[in-house]
Amino acid sequence: NVMLTVFSKTFEGKTNMVERWYGTKYAIKPIRQAELVRWSNPPLASSLDISFPRPNPFIPSESGLKLKGKTKAAAEKNQKSDGIADARSRTFEDRMVPVSPPTLIRDDGPEGRWTVHFKQDDRFGQPKAFVILELLTKDAYATPRKAALAQLYQACVTDRLEEFSYDATLAGLSYDVQVLPRGVRLTFGGYNDKLADFASYITGKLARDLDDVLPETDEEFERYKDNVMRSLRAFDVKQPYAHASYYATLTIQPIGFVYTNTQLRDAIREMTRPDLINYSKTLWSSGKGEALLQGNLDEKEALDIVNAVDRTLRFDTISSEQYPPRLRALRLPSIPESSNPTKLVVSEPNKSNGNAATQVLLQSVGKSEKDHVLIEILSAIISEPFYEDLRTKQQLGYIVSSGVRGLEETRMLIFVVQSSTIAAEKLTAAVMKFLNAFRSDYLEKLSEGDVQTSVKGCLAKRLEPDKRLSVEVTRNWGEIASGRMQFDRIQRESAALLDVKKEDLLNFWDENFAGSAASEDGGRRLLVTEVVPRTGSATSKAPPKSFGYAAGKKNGSVSPNGSLTLGIDDIEQFRWNRNPSS
Repeated sequence: NVMLTVFSKTFEGKTNMVERWYGTKYAIKPIRQAELVRWSNPPLASSLDISFPRPNPFIPSESGLKLKGKTKAAAEKNQKSDGIADARSRTFEDRMVPVSPPTLIRDDGPEGRWTVHFKQDDRFGQPKAFVILELLTKDAYATPRKAALAQLYQACVTDRLEEFSYDATLAGLSYDVQVLPRGVRLTFGGYNDKLADFASYITGKLARDLDDVLPETDEEFERYKDNVMRSLRAFDVKQPYAHASYYATLTIQPIGFVYTNTQLRDAIREMTRPDLINYSKTLWSSGKGEALLQGNLDEKEALDIVNAVDRTLRFDTISSEQYPPRLRALRLPSIPESSNPTKLVVSEPNKSNGNAATQVLLQSVGKSEKDHVLIEILSAIISEPFYEDLRTKQQLGYIVSSGVRGLEETRMLIFVVQSSTIAAEKLTAAVMKFLNAFRSDYLEKLSEGDVQTSVKGCLAKRLEPDKRLSVEVTRNWGEIASGRMQFDRIQRESAALLDVKKEDLLNFWDENFAGSAASEDGGRRLLVTEVVPRTGSATSKAPPKSFGYAAGKKNGSVSPNGSLTLGIDDIEQFRWNRNPSS
């Protein structure tokens, strides 16, 4: 069977019918009998230089499960017949028992080549596995230029490898290549039977067969370059609330982990094909290997996969002093209750967008399980009244939302409002007014029963059983990549939830919002980000690109009300000053 689709402007005027609902013009024409006869007696494929596809080398065989008895029993307990976990059949005590963590099966030491973690599937009962390999190196993302080359490299590799990975995709295998601030990450997943062959195949293409993964001509290179540039330009047409979130996140991330959209665009413009080739040759040249293998594998198979990849990459080992730093969120200044929040004011990049937006970010730098769950409970409590007040009652904007975000061990409570009629500074004033009254209007009026209702909701969500192997793998890798290794984090935070009382919420709010205990590890840490449109009824005076902070005039950037105010050109200097290593 074949279905042929042709797009052409030449069909205009050749239709004779109109579709009822959408008014689409179309025509239906019968196929001539002579054509049907010709199609029913086709020539041999060999006479047309057409051949059948070659056998797919990645089709898995039926090798069965590695841990048959235990895995089968666990899978039957964990899953219904339709494959969805039956949460109701598991008791609370069952859910509070941590899932067995990965074990360290190879550790070459701080100066060695690999650290390998492994876990054989004992829960899901499927002949599948995941392999995550990361080559840690400072060089991949060290400058805006290298970060731009990383984006270009990923775009080329993803497109050029499609031809070579097509058979594997049909056979249920997948891969992903990411160049990140701490190195290069390869992720493989699917049926475990041919997973090792697939990993070796893709790794070989990336490390040795550069002609297969990079553009062959300058013309082809320019096409990839244009695609990346268009993706970066798409930033300009995002909504103002998205821009507010972007600039706020940028402000609290260390130098070297994220670069501005402008920096990446400027770097891309100067790129040439030799630049990309040279970058690709050095990308896999040195580093420290870190890996997680999990699923329907045994320990020997896991080590064999790592050894095969190691032989293919043949990278030089780096010393522990050369390891890339781990992500650590920058701490906002701790300010007393009498001072206004740190403020970042920027013009909306899209000149034709008439919406104003504000985002208020409350940063909690506490690292304990209790700190983490308290801010989640507060988010659950505050979400509905915040929306009800600013959206339903005051009708300040058509986008009103709140929620919690995490950046390594830091947690942030985020409040967002966007409006087409009200200026950004007025939106900020409304948000701050709500937050200033939140304790007396809402928190103090809660009963212990109300608090426990929120606790139970957070607890049920946190203890929801994993429905897929990929979910558990992602969580385990997050602990490994971050260096925390807290594989029982869910149960530890759940235990902290059980101890939460109303007084804890009041104390947490007083310390983190009211600033009753300003300190290095606590206190009032707020960042207000306002996006000012250049047109429409919500516009206001265009903010300067710098309020003097970038030039070192920190006193000049402090407004009369005590607020430190930043412009878009002040962000980088602010990040340098907040960086612990600076």
